[in-house]
Amino acid sequence: MEKRLEWLRERQKGIGGSDIGAILGLNKYKTAFEVYLEKTEPILEVGDQSESAYWGDQFEEVVAKEFEKRTGKKVRRDRRHFQNKDYPFMVANIDRRIVGENSILECKTANQYLAKEWEEEEVPASYLVQVQHYLAVTGATKGYIAVLIGGQKFIWKEVERDDELIEYIIEAEKDFWKMVKDKTPPALDGSSAAEKWVNERYKKVNEGEVIKLDSSWKELLNKRKELKEYKDNVEQEIKEIENQLKQNIGHAEYANAPGYSISLKQSVRKNLDSLKIKELLKDDYEKYLKESISRRLVIKEEK
Repeated sequence: MEKRLEWLRERQKGIGGSDIGAILGLNKYKTAFEVYLEKTEPILEVGDQSESAYWGDQFEEVVAKEFEKRTGKKVRRDRRHFQNKDYPFMVANIDRRIVGENSILECKTANQYLAKEWEEEEVPASYLVQVQHYLAVTGATKGYIAVLIGGQKFIWKEVERDDELIEYIIEAEKDFWKMVKDKTPPALDGSSAAEKWVNERYKKVNEGEVIKLDSSWKELLNKRKELKEYKDNVEQEIKEIENQLKQNIGHAEYANAPGYSISLKQSVRKNLDSLKIKELLKDDYEKYLKESISRRLVIKEEK
């Protein structure tokens, strides 16, 4: 855990290849705001590594060896911590070097549901900019990506250096790093990290205070209303299909439909009986209550 904590704190000192996809809005699983928090918030404790990240580490050597076997190229580890000579905040830790070439190898694993993203000449955009970032930092002229999909399909792709794209990446990283140094966050997004940040920052309320929002908010609030109505309708349609599905499955635990496998398992959830606890503790009940303060957003349309 201590080693992982040290690694996470080291990552706060610059922008790495795995950050740039989120910064450019190309990462489906992370936003620029979340990267900003990772770079600026103090790291007090270390959470467990995700399953996908853990298995990605475990299979890295397997993927590298298979790349050698399929291509005839030789690779070697390079554990150095690289920095761009002109922009020291641009950093890189690469997976492998290609022996006899000024090129690098990035090893990946992906689940089977992402196979379409790798079809033909396609490389997922987030990984493409990651490799271009590494080329910018290391000075390499070419990159390769090797990926094991679903544990049973191996693909490798060649990525040529794109100096025009690299210039775009550098400018984006310069702007982002200035935000980090100035402690000026990027625009808030809809991530849970952004929600937590804004809720914590504005937890205190000035009772009775009223502020006037400018006219641009009318358009945004109208858009929110439309989206909420759409969401409610969609959720109702989803629930309708699910209810019909449950009716058809009946008491069975599993079902099969063309292209789908379905399970309807029984789960047990245990909850504390607050009324029983209150009855047992009597006057001491209040001692064990924990107060939580939050603010509730309520929007009413004026007629």
